[in-house]
Amino acid sequence: MTELTEFQKKITALLPNLELRLNEPMAKHTSFRIGGGAEVMAFPKQPEELAELLKLSALLDCKCAILGAGTNVLAPDAGLSGLVICLKDCLDGMQKLSDTRIRVMAGVTMSRAAVFAANLGMSGLEFAHGIPGSIGGGVYMNAGAYGGEICQVCHRVQVMDRQGNTRWLSREEMAFSYRHSVLEETGDIVICAEFTLTPAEPEAIKARMKELIGKRSASQPLDLPSAGSAFKRPVGGYAAALIDAAGLKGFRVGNAAISEKHAGFAVNLGGATANDVKALLKTVSDRVFEQSGIRLEPEIRIW
Repeated sequence: MTELTEFQKKITALLPNLELRLNEPMAKHTSFRIGGGAEVMAFPKQPEELAELLKLSALLDCKCAILGAGTNVLAPDAGLSGLVICLKDCLDGMQKLSDTRIRVMAGVTMSRAAVFAANLGMSGLEFAHGIPGSIGGGVYMNAGAYGGEICQVCHRVQVMDRQGNTRWLSREEMAFSYRHSVLEETGDIVICAEFTLTPAEPEAIKARMKELIGKRSASQPLDLPSAGSAFKRPVGGYAAALIDAAGLKGFRVGNAAISEKHAGFAVNLGGATANDVKALLKTVSDRVFEQSGIRLEPEIRIW
């Protein structure tokens, strides 16, 4: 058995009733299926447990990373020292507030939230049904697809700062922009979000979701591990079209490759490392820049 680190000894002693996993493989918690062990991974079930973790990590002067569904994250091969707090399926729950508004906890997947809204006859989250991430991650990066974005339906967000204090932010205070919110600057953590939606027939909403899922399945490499779109949409073009024009469909580094099905996706062919993916993204960005003069920036969050 591997000897415990001092941090592991301290945190397990101080938090005996909270679910903690030691040396937990990040590959089990990221859609890329890549990443070494987290020194400590914690799974808080309530905001109060999250606040306790944050205060303790500050007290112990340790690094603390927040993980949602891990669908937009490339974790390092060597793993992570310190604390990783996983919120997917932990901060859980959904609630109808009125005929046009719902509240969703950060750990709920975007797909579950979309189905919940559809069953209530509320339209506006159809675009989110095929996005594999959590509400927390989706709000944090203003996730979107097929013309829809979180900012279009988000009413307000409850966040927690790194000292464990909570407050509400309005849509305006969230300062949403393309794949961005103010939380990237503040480091605050999404606890829950409220969405203002439009009354509609549940069957019509579900038909639209089915249509979008069909489009996604037909065009995207859903059979291979990936982190979704590898690059942000550049001004004056589309990443996939630029990559395709540079002749890079199928290009690979180690066991990481640009998808043959959709040039906007980097995929794990089996056993790819984080270094494979990083080298792939850099080479693709460089070659597209050489050909088009447009610099592609990763949409994947590289830890």
